[in-house]
Amino acid sequence: MDIADFRRQVYAWLEAHHDELAPRFEPPGTVDEQVAQMQRVKAILYEAGWMRYGWPERVGGLGGSPMLRTELGAALAGRDLVDAGLHSLIEVLAPTLVEFAPPELSAEFVPRLLSGTEVWCQGFSEPGTGSDLASLSCRAVADGDPATASSWIINGQKVWTSLADYADRCVLLTRTGPPDSRHRGITAFFVDMDTPGITVAPLEMINGDREFAEVFFDDVAVPAERMLGELDGGWAVAMSILPYERSSCFWQFIASFYRRLEQLVEIAPDDDRTAEVVGETFVQLHALRARSRITQHRLAAGATLGAETSIDKVLVATTEQATYDAVRRVLPGTVELDDSPAGETWRNEYLHSRAATIYGGTIEVQRNIIARRLLDLGDD
Repeated sequence: MDIADFRRQVYAWLEAHHDELAPRFEPPGTVDEQVAQMQRVKAILYEAGWMRYGWPERVGGLGGSPMLRTELGAALAGRDLVDAGLHSLIEVLAPTLVEFAPPELSAEFVPRLLSGTEVWCQGFSEPGTGSDLASLSCRAVADGDPATASSWIINGQKVWTSLADYADRCVLLTRTGPPDSRHRGITAFFVDMDTPGITVAPLEMINGDREFAEVFFDDVAVPAERMLGELDGGWAVAMSILPYERSSCFWQFIASFYRRLEQLVEIAPDDDRTAEVVGETFVQLHALRARSRITQHRLAAGATLGAETSIDKVLVATTEQATYDAVRRVLPGTVELDDSPAGETWRNEYLHSRAATIYGGTIEVQRNIIARRLLDLGDD
């Protein structure tokens, strides 16, 4: 289906079914409410067929460009039907199974994620590793000869794992090579979160949400057939996630930023100050949108994305902060003092935006990548 036609049809369908899809809680809602809303919306959309567009037929999809599902996610986020950050995890995790899991495994589980039957999480970050993913130490050891072992035993810890407390499965990176093997000794697994030995400890953020968690693995046995990709080939799995995280996911974030800017204009004073602040923010947001659209088209065309996506990451992080900074500049005191539901929503999202330049690769690291790999400034 043509993307423009798909967009028109989706918009019309969402408008006709708005009351059915609308959140059943007062914004901003708790993480419990946001997750329940996301799963409910996914179930309705899957039944209607919309969640299946852009996914391969071999995993229950209806085929078509990946940009079809990106447009759907943006339409949902732009209408506040789902939280952009939570819903975008689909684009991080499902493509991994499509590309690296045995066909029968992806055919069984991807529909569960798309239909709202399950929640998945991503076990990448660890205490002490920061943005240096190649230094991870959570270890998987074969229960016997690695070539013939029926299972792998996992020990270690992950942190900042989004929705781990809600997740049924986890795409997990482990160390299978020597401690100093860096990216050459990492293996990915698809782990059931109810496996004995897994402990989840939620973390409370500055805005009071408990979206993240620490996850501990103590002699966790994972079947060998749950390995994603090749032994010691986990770095390829991790790198395959990056293009989707920085294209499809960002498109959903962008839609939510536009929505917040529109809401700000609706309630802000009609004066020169508002015009200046909103104008500056809109230009920044539009530049991000243009950049992201280019990245999406390249990904859909089969291009290999690399260091240039660091530009997208810098833009989305700084634009998110600029959007909520605009609220403080135009409506002084709203973020700090307004205890109404609307004020609480602004405050919640403003505080969350402070982490935008840290999570998913700190902005300092991204700027170093841009300088060294794209501008040839200094050693790589």
